[in-house]
Amino acid sequence: MNNLLNFLSNTSDEAQIFLFSGILFVCWNIETIAGLTLGYKRWNHASLNAKFILSNIPIQFLLGFAFTKVIQYTGNHQFGLLYHLPYMNNKLILFIASFILLDLGEFIYHVLMHKFKRLWMFHVVHHTDNIVDVSTTLREHPGENIIRNLMTLAWIFLGGVVFWALLLRQLIQIVSNIFSHINYRLPEKLDKIVGCVFITPNLHHVHHHFQQPYTDCNYGDVLSIWDRLFGTFKRLPFKDVLYGVDTYMDKKENSNYFYLLKIPFGKYKKRS
Repeated sequence: MNNLLNFLSNTSDEAQIFLFSGILFVCWNIETIAGLTLGYKRWNHASLNAKFILSNIPIQFLLGFAFTKVIQYTGNHQFGLLYHLPYMNNKLILFIASFILLDLGEFIYHVLMHKFKRLWMFHVVHHTDNIVDVSTTLREHPGENIIRNLMTLAWIFLGGVVFWALLLRQLIQIVSNIFSHINYRLPEKLDKIVGCVFITPNLHHVHHHFQQPYTDCNYGDVLSIWDRLFGTFKRLPFKDVLYGVDTYMDKKENSNYFYLLKIPFGKYKKRS
């Protein structure tokens, strides 16, 4: 355990890039072999979504300094909830507690992005994708990237999350987010077992259905337990899932990068 933590502490950026690239490669090839949605131009689709990497890298770089400073402050001052819970000297228990705290934070963040109009205008860019595959993971407006990171930063500050626990949680999150968007579904029997705890592609595809109430369900990031606890858990057969969001169904507009960047600053469109 200590060797793993030392490795992660010394190769944080490299580990995340390597893992992201590896999982993306594996999932891309699964889609090639057994993809559910066929007949679309995958490279064009991926190229559009990959453009959001360019607009989000500077944000990640700048906010990385803020994450470092906050973690240093909480560590030096023993500030945050996790410092006051019992058994936090046990690294396994500390990681589990940190993971649950951060995953709950992601769930709350996701709900807020759907419930407040201006926040939704940033988040809707992700939902405008008419085809959900691994590249959809990249489709995040830079404004939402800032909001998401600042909210994560707040949870780290209030919780007193240590660096290695945050990093290990992020690595798991990368795997989960890529896999949940994959253009593939688990066999139903397996999904019912795995979906008891984790967000699966089957469950997240429902979240990308174009109409409510399905758009407002299955908010979970890694764990599905929050949706079950708060009554936002739903299932929908794949044959009934139509990707997108009902207020932005024009495929030509949804494939225009600059149009997507302007959506949050336009007029709010009420969902049906």
